Amino acid sequence: MVWVRGATVGRGSFATVSLAFVHDGGESQLPKLMAVKSAPLSQSSFLQHEESILTRLQHCPYIIRCFSHDLAAGFDAREQSYNLFLEYASGGTLSDLVRRSGGSFPETTVRRFTRSLLEGLRSIHAEGYVHCDIKLQNILVQSDGDVRIADFGLAKKTGDKVDDCPRLRGTPIYMSPESVTRNEYEEPADIWSLGCAVAEMASGRPAWRFSGDGDVWALLLRIGFGDELPEIPAELSDEGKDFLRRCFAKDTEKRWTAEMLLGHPFVADSRSFDDDDDAECCTPVRSSPKGILDFSQWVSPASPSLSTCAAASLESLTPSPGGCCYASPTERIGDLATGQGRPEWSCFSSVGFWIDVRQVGFVPKLEDSS
Repeated sequence: MVWVRGATVGRGSFATVSLAFVHDGGESQLPKLMAVKSAPLSQSSFLQHEESILTRLQHCPYIIRCFSHDLAAGFDAREQSYNLFLEYASGGTLSDLVRRSGGSFPETTVRRFTRSLLEGLRSIHAEGYVHCDIKLQNILVQSDGDVRIADFGLAKKTGDKVDDCPRLRGTPIYMSPESVTRNEYEEPADIWSLGCAVAEMASGRPAWRFSGDGDVWALLLRIGFGDELPEIPAELSDEGKDFLRRCFAKDTEKRWTAEMLLGHPFVADSRSFDDDDDAECCTPVRSSPKGILDFSQWVSPASPSLSTCAAASLESLTPSPGGCCYASPTERIGDLATGQGRPEWSCFSSVGFWIDVRQVGFVPKLEDSS
């Protein structure tokens, strides 16, 4: 493939995202315009990991497509660059689109985007993976207004132990309680993060009130060990509020799965907003459930109740299988604050570790809620 690197549209600590124009006389079946994510070969493990996962998820239209990679002269002439070619999303990120739309979306738009994200999460989880960093900055918007889940650099196999304790995996303000208290990153953690993203789309505000770096440790204590839940926007309908309560169940056994949430009235009715009902990863939505007992076939992997763990944390925590446990909230937060490999708090901004893909010339039209 013959290609030319165009303008840089995003930059992070581990990769740079640029436009890629294909020039091969029409011989290639690849799009003429793609996004290329590049890193020095010696620092490309995150990109190679992302590519290996994306190749397993290409059947789902709600996940960004990965085409191929190559090795070529990079920004540094002393080392080759690992270039990962991805589907180009001209609308930028969902975070960008929220800002361009005045700070929030009409509920009809929130419903449609939420259903698309659930379809993507269902496919990710069905293939045995956890994304670990669902947030608006990692959702890309296509020219037709559809959204795609992107940035799988932190994704992991379901059930694999996280060996970088006490480091955080993901973005703190989207993290689930079990991720904070037990270093546990499984499918329910993606659902909690989805709830935070839905709340932000509806209100234009983060689901947690957070003023900046100075309150990070207090925020982690609130998420992991307090009784407080993320703020459910008053702007949402009763169905939307109920949907978020299913996402924000602190006990992972009571938190709904992507499959269950696809039957919730908040998104089940949004099928009328999608033209692509025959997508390979999509299945017909069953009658909408009215409660948890409607899912008689659902079997959840056993895990300790977070509410029990949190209540006991002031005295002692019994070590739980598959996760770290600490004698007190202070000990856990202390490890996070002082342990080797301290989290990079610049992830709260559009610079630093996280790649922020910006709009290039297209603003999708949103539905009017009236």
